[in-house]
Formats: sequence, C-alpha cells, structure tokens
Amino acid sequence: MMRISSWLSRYTESLEGKRVAITGSTGGIGRELTAYAASLGASLVLLDRNAARSEGHRQQLLSHFPDADIRCVPLDLEDLSAAERALGMLTDIDVFIHNAGAYRIERHLCDSGYDNVFQINFAAPYYMIRRLLPTLRERGGTVVVVGSIAHTYSKIDPSDVDFRLRTASSKVYGNAKRYLMFALYELFRDETDVMLAVTHPGITLTNITSHFPKPIFALIKHPMKWVFMPPKKAALSVLRGVFEATVYHEWIGPRWFRVWGYPKKSRLHTCKDDECQTIARLADEVYETCKKTVDLKK
Repeated sequence: MMRISSWLSRYTESLEGKRVAITGSTGGIGRELTAYAASLGASLVLLDRNAARSEGHRQQLLSHFPDADIRCVPLDLEDLSAAERALGMLTDIDVFIHNAGAYRIERHLCDSGYDNVFQINFAAPYYMIRRLLPTLRERGGTVVVVGSIAHTYSKIDPSDVDFRLRTASSKVYGNAKRYLMFALYELFRDETDVMLAVTHPGITLTNITSHFPKPIFALIKHPMKWVFMPPKKAALSVLRGVFEATVYHEWIGPRWFRVWGYPKKSRLHTCKDDECQTIARLADEVYETCKKTVDLKK
C-alpha cells in the first residue's frame, strides 16, 4: 500500500515562490491542506471568519515550519463586504483554494438577499473567483474548489435559485455545490491562462460532518474514523488539484466508490447541457447581484 509520503513525492512539487490562499483554513481538511502547502514551501494566506482560531493555527504552523511566510486574512462568506475587503489583500496570490463550506446551520438571508448556505457555498466564492481572475491571469495562477457528491441530490430550480424554500439540508447544500461546480466549468471553458481544478474529498470527519445532535455524533464519531478516510488523506484530492487541472466535467476524488483511496480523475455525467447553460446564466445574475450589493455598501 502506498504511503502518503510516497504519494506526495509522486504527485506534488515545490511551491516555493508561490502564495496559496485557502478558505476554511482552520477546519479539518483546511488544516491538512495548509500543512501540506507549508511543507512544500508555499507562502500561505489563511482565510477564516474566526480571527483568534486563524491566528492560533498560524502559530501552530510556524512551530512546525518556522521559516514559513503565513498571514491571516479575515473572511466571513456571509458578508460580501468582508469578501471584498479580503480581495484587497489577495493581489499577490498564485493559488486560490475554496475549501470552506456550511451544511446544516441556522438559516437566514444574507446582505445579498440570498440564503446563507447558498452564499457561503456558492455566491460569495464565485464572486471572489471572478474578481480574482485578472490577478490570477497575470500570474498564471490556479483555482481549486471543493465540490461534493451532494451535487447529485437534486437539479436546480430557476424559480428557487438558492433553495430558500427547501428544508432538506442535503439538497440545500447540494444545490449550492451544483452551482459552484458547473458554473465554474462553464466560466473556465475557454480560459487559457488560469487553471481550474474541481475536487472532492469524499466523506471524512470534519466540522461539516459534526452537524448531528451531540448524542448521535458521539456515537458515530469513532466509527467514522474507521469507516472513512481521515482528513489527512482526504485532503490529498484537493492538494492534487493544485498541480493538475480538470477538464470540462471532470473532477478529482477518491478512487473507490468516490469514498476511499488515493485521488484519481473521473468524468461526471450528472448535469446535462441545457441545465449547465441555465446554471451559467443564473450564475451571471448571482455575480451581478453580489457586485451591486458590494457597490451599495461602499
């Protein structure tokens, strides 16, 4: 069986001279990604809504990588003004990894008028990626996003774009991930200067899987560690995306049943052309709404 160290030697290379920004940098997968990137020599931008937790993680990383260049930038994806402020501090990045996510949380409408689960998982990161494209083009940069198997749980509904009328957490989350993945496939379809990698880590024990009631989570927490991959291994699918692009409707994830094993590329057949075109059109509308929201707050 291949060891992680052997996998890293085969599929990664030095990131010295590269600045990597990671959303959700203090979560389970985020923490592993930042450690991998630091070990490969990258300069890091930790994007997280909790400043104290972000600084604590920065100090922990520096204890292992004392020469690393690491800075913290606050980012609350429910607040587009915060996203805009963060963009002002990302003018020198080479890689943008959108890893942050929210599943079953208390729901409300954000400043944009969109449901907060939709804004966290799609609207805000999509807005940021589009705004970052000029910088990334100049630097020959890379965008890596974390998709999800949940994107298969339902099709989009143009009459309820953000699924604010739905109550099933899996479908609300899955709808946002469906937009994220397929809107970016369309956006990058003719892109030549910036690399896109759509990835998914499978199922692992992170903050996003701790939404169950505490008694239930206490029961499943330890079995999950045995049944599913740990974050350290699950993060490899996302890490591979830093070095290898995905083509249209291709993603990188665990090789066995999309749950276990080291990452591999596979084709997606989960969204037909007409729905993809609708997603692209609606994504443009979401972007314009986000832009107007930011402009009104200036």
